[in-house]
Amino acid sequence: MKLRTKLIITFLTLILVPVLFMGAAVYGFGRYQVKAVKELYGVEDTNYETVSNTIAMLSRVTQITYNAMQLKSEEQAEAFEDREYLEAVNQELEARYSFLVVRKGEEFVYCGREGEQEALFSMLPEYGDYDSSQDTGIYVGGNVQALVKQLNFTFPDGTEGSAFIITSIRSLIPEMESLITDMILTILLILVFTSVILTAWIYKSIVTPIHHLQVATKKITEGNLDFEMPAGGDDEIGELCTDFEEMRRRLKESAEEKVESERQNKELISNISHDLKTPIAAVKGYVEGLMDGVADTPEKQEKYIRTIYNKANDMDRLINELSFYAKIDTNRIPYTFEKINVSAYFSDCIEELSMELEEQEIELSYSNYVEEDVQVIADAEQIKRVINNIVGNSIKYIDKPKGRVNIRVKDVGDFIQVEIEDNGKGISAKDLPQIFDRFYRADVSRNSAKGGSGIGLSIVKKIIEDHGGQVWATSKEQTGTVMYFVLRKYQEVPVT
Repeated sequence: MKLRTKLIITFLTLILVPVLFMGAAVYGFGRYQVKAVKELYGVEDTNYETVSNTIAMLSRVTQITYNAMQLKSEEQAEAFEDREYLEAVNQELEARYSFLVVRKGEEFVYCGREGEQEALFSMLPEYGDYDSSQDTGIYVGGNVQALVKQLNFTFPDGTEGSAFIITSIRSLIPEMESLITDMILTILLILVFTSVILTAWIYKSIVTPIHHLQVATKKITEGNLDFEMPAGGDDEIGELCTDFEEMRRRLKESAEEKVESERQNKELISNISHDLKTPIAAVKGYVEGLMDGVADTPEKQEKYIRTIYNKANDMDRLINELSFYAKIDTNRIPYTFEKINVSAYFSDCIEELSMELEEQEIELSYSNYVEEDVQVIADAEQIKRVINNIVGNSIKYIDKPKGRVNIRVKDVGDFIQVEIEDNGKGISAKDLPQIFDRFYRADVSRNSAKGGSGIGLSIVKKIIEDHGGQVWATSKEQTGTVMYFVLRKYQEVPVT
């Protein structure tokens, strides 16, 4: 959910939820108080409107007593001079937070409550002023502030009389006080509850992710990338957390690659240094032998010079590999692609290889199953480097008295497939998937005979893949290894 949507929901919730809850609370408490008023005071047809109208409510709670007094005045008016009757009526009115006042002529003969009678008596309406059909009575203001219901009648001696039910409106009946108190508390609770829920929601969806971002930023500032950013939501801040985690992951990968690259560079320098020491030491030894006159015959001198030449070639090869590795690392391999006739090209390569392998007493066989006119688009120099690296790698690990290298070129549909097989010691199954990795050596025990930079096959893989081909290997320990690579055949597309 987007942040904008959350803010809109929060705004609407702050308005609608309290209104809905308060409406439900008002209805519930109102129904409860209406029922309570009806049961306590015997008020019929009580509803929420009656309870919420203070004057109407105060009038109706004394209506039963008023009706009884009216009936009494019609049937037995002399009762209003009976102190015992008046006390009984006043006691009933006190239960309804009211009191009784009786006037005969101009004289007040009874008052059910003491205190400030003169102010009250002076404000009571005259005989005949009150319409008994009014349920609510009349309001008396000033210092009295009371609801007055007047009953006019005639005493047995013919004197005009009035009975007044006085209800003070300065204080509410307990049910109304309870209703108002409950409503205020309910409104406060609803507002607090809504605020707490929305605050927790907003905190969880906004403040918590921001806190995680702050912690993660601090860790990255300290150089610590070994942590995982908690997943965010689907809002803008959640997307920011996701992007931040992706940035952290890439930074970590970059740092790991940098460390690995530094390790590989150190290993390369160590390998090259070690591999250069052997031919340099040999060159130095043979040169000293020539200088000291140890090679005192033409045959020995020729042998020494040839050995020096071969060792110089070994050093040149190592330096070339190092230089080519630098080009691979920066993706700056100089390719010159051209159409190459497969049969002619591989015949030339085999001719060059045969001379080198003959000197090392290794048997070379070659089989070409490709038609004479098949061509590929390739860099002749770099493909030759591929073949030399694979064959050179095979020679290093041939451990049989009679070494053999078999090269086959086959037509496999849209590709030509080159297979270079040797009868060396083979590669174990656990090492085979990694032989094309840079600096990887299946034979970790280094010696002068099997030394090398460890990047020969990685160079092979890079060149073949840049040609749009693939390279792989199969091997069986103590039997030999077969290296395969494929190149796409050149096919002319007819122009329509």
